[in-house]
Amino acid sequence: MAEEADSNTLFSNIRAAVTNPDHPFILSDAATVTYGGMLERSAQYAHALIDAGVAPGDRVTVQAAKTVECLLFYLAVVRAGAVYQPLNTAYTMAEVEYFITDAEPALVIVDADQVSTMQILCDRLGTARVMTLDAGHAASVTDVADGFSTRFEDVARDNDDLASILYTSGTTGRSKGAMLSHGNLLSNAVALQTIWRFTADDVLIHALPIFHTHGLFVATNVVLLAGATLRFFPAFDPDKVIDAMPDSTVLMGVPTFYTRLLANPRLDRSNAGAMRLFISGSAPLLAETHRAFSERTGQAILERYGMTETNMNTSNPYEGARKPGTVGFPLPGTEVRVTGEQSKDVLAAGEVGMVEVRGPNVFKGYWRMPEKTREEFRTDGFFITGDLGMIDSDGYLVIVGRGKDLIITGGLNVYPKEIEAVIDDMNGVVESAVVGVPHDDFGEGIVAVVVREANADLEAETVRQHLAGSLAKFKVPKAVHFVDALPRNTMGKVQKNELRNRYDGEFKSGMDQPPAEQVPS
Repeated sequence: MAEEADSNTLFSNIRAAVTNPDHPFILSDAATVTYGGMLERSAQYAHALIDAGVAPGDRVTVQAAKTVECLLFYLAVVRAGAVYQPLNTAYTMAEVEYFITDAEPALVIVDADQVSTMQILCDRLGTARVMTLDAGHAASVTDVADGFSTRFEDVARDNDDLASILYTSGTTGRSKGAMLSHGNLLSNAVALQTIWRFTADDVLIHALPIFHTHGLFVATNVVLLAGATLRFFPAFDPDKVIDAMPDSTVLMGVPTFYTRLLANPRLDRSNAGAMRLFISGSAPLLAETHRAFSERTGQAILERYGMTETNMNTSNPYEGARKPGTVGFPLPGTEVRVTGEQSKDVLAAGEVGMVEVRGPNVFKGYWRMPEKTREEFRTDGFFITGDLGMIDSDGYLVIVGRGKDLIITGGLNVYPKEIEAVIDDMNGVVESAVVGVPHDDFGEGIVAVVVREANADLEAETVRQHLAGSLAKFKVPKAVHFVDALPRNTMGKVQKNELRNRYDGEFKSGMDQPPAEQVPS
């Protein structure tokens, strides 16, 4: 890890990995960018940032479409010593107002059609200049960059200096800005490059968004440190991904990618044969999806576990068993333990508790929330992830759900994933989600939300009877609903908070009798 006191920790290592300036960094329909071109264009953008008044440590907020220029601009922010703060492009202006108010950026980048609206908001808040990456616009930072030198002296940043602020999804309260340092991002990229064996010969199919740690940091930084190539798509399209496979080596995706690929009859061993690695993360991968993909392609998906605050924590092995339903072993340099929710003692294998993580990948804390930061760390430096899990007898970590998803019914703990696994194994079921909602007698009542296969002859009572044959009575849902699809965010995670809100009040006294597809016990 090349690191000097006067270096820009993250970008100095990226620069050191450039051994062939003519080797392609990005291949896309819009453009091909070599490593030499990446150095030159990110230098021009870095000059443009300085020209726009951005100083080291300033936040730069970006809510823009996924483009090659947007990725190069991210690197420029790092080189200029500023702090990159990407936002989901689906956020409304009302939602964006919170992030602008909280981060107080020096510059906001949006698509051209949003410049005027965003400028009105920023003027009202008394912060931030607004520009766009779209060429030909009066506020185009791209056009400004064209006039600058292709050489730039990177601003010195050390391990602890911030490189990015990523806001959490905020499903249990207002979003928190996770502060990620140069050292956080670099250490994680080095670990992943090593264990996943990335080299300059790799071509990664990149169909993920770049406002999230998966597509922005895991995919991009690992490729950069290996001197590999990104085959860059603006969005996920199963046909285009399958077309790209014969000339690629790796796919990083979310579970939805793999279910949609499996739904495409073109996916087979012949077009997947050139690929050496399929990686899944950001949401749990169903064991059935894992098995079906292996049968169709001959390839075992490698599942890993990470989060906004920690980057990646664990991974199934490159060599060795990739166990469905598990997320593997701790990355090099990262420690993972499972502790009792009440006792806080480290638990034995097979016992479910709170997953905690410590290592150079773990964030510096929440932006301007010192009390919340202290609450989320143990005194020995372990970060409390909020995820419930266990370590199995072979040492693999198994995530059973979020702590907030734990259901306590009649004083007994119920882990939704245990019920979901049984439902998902039923004929005619695509997937399921289990949540707890208020219940007058039990505190919480269990609700199962099920997606059926087309034309499946499956009723609520059938589901309950099947569960009663496998699980204790208190774990059998008091209501079963069938839906066309589960609500998900852009990274494919099921939004259980939406389901809890949707079915809140179902078991409260005075309610009408539930419809036929809800079968209370």
